[in-house]
Amino acid sequence: MAQVTADLVKQLREQTGVGMMECKKALTENEGSIEKAVLWLRERGLSRAASKSGRTTAEGSVGVLVSANGKEAVLVEMNCETDFSAKNADFVNFVSEITKLALSSKATSVENLAAMSLNGTPVSEVLTSLIQKVGENMQLRRVKYLSVSNGLIAGYSHMGGKIGTLAVFEGEASEKVSEVAKDVAMHIAAVAPKYLKREDVPSSEVEMEKELSRKKLIEEGKAADKLEMILTGQVNKYFQEICLVDQPFVKEQKFSVLKYVQSTGIKADLTAFARFQLGEGIERNQVDFAAEVAAQLKN
Repeated sequence: MAQVTADLVKQLREQTGVGMMECKKALTENEGSIEKAVLWLRERGLSRAASKSGRTTAEGSVGVLVSANGKEAVLVEMNCETDFSAKNADFVNFVSEITKLALSSKATSVENLAAMSLNGTPVSEVLTSLIQKVGENMQLRRVKYLSVSNGLIAGYSHMGGKIGTLAVFEGEASEKVSEVAKDVAMHIAAVAPKYLKREDVPSSEVEMEKELSRKKLIEEGKAADKLEMILTGQVNKYFQEICLVDQPFVKEQKFSVLKYVQSTGIKADLTAFARFQLGEGIERNQVDFAAEVAAQLKN
């Protein structure tokens, strides 16, 4: 019998999209033959997941979970092809379980999380089985773990998992801080800041914004000696749009987020945040529904 090596298992996994343990079993049953192992998997419907790997996955859910003591939290984005499948009980349960695992394991990357074990089975294999059962391509897209030693983290889930946010406060960990942090987490969901503060904005981005504004002002015929003053104002306005602490607070527009936090009198500072919006950055294919149903029936 041919030896089943790690390289053979890797090759079969890449070819079929099936989990490592199933690939190893297929190779063992077929004396290390890749060709026979592929057929063996197909006969059992296990390589079905591979045929779906190229489909766009822009639906799904963002899992949000904060530890009981408020010191740790995670966001996990899990994608599928349709909103219908995102409501499937098995999919919902998987998102819940994988989010719990991400928090308990302090997962820092998708690769790290996929290699872990979920109820005794590698996450990658559980996901492959779910793809086969539901009949859609699915992807564990991203994970964000945050923690704080002194203070707390608040999380917020919007529209049933379409958006997930975390707001980190360092300092005291009181009920009042928790309330303020939840308000800020909701603001993050609504206004979508890119950076925490203006010092975090790359200088190249600031210069590009200045250059675009300068060209526009020149085209409008603004006086050359007024340009720098106007540009300073426009850059400040840009910071107010993209930086969390400078944004007008969604529930009290007369305050910036920073001023709102300071006005509450809490002894804690907003030091970090995270925001996942489902499917952001993914180009969505326009699919004819009837054609999609027909394609599903053929699989």
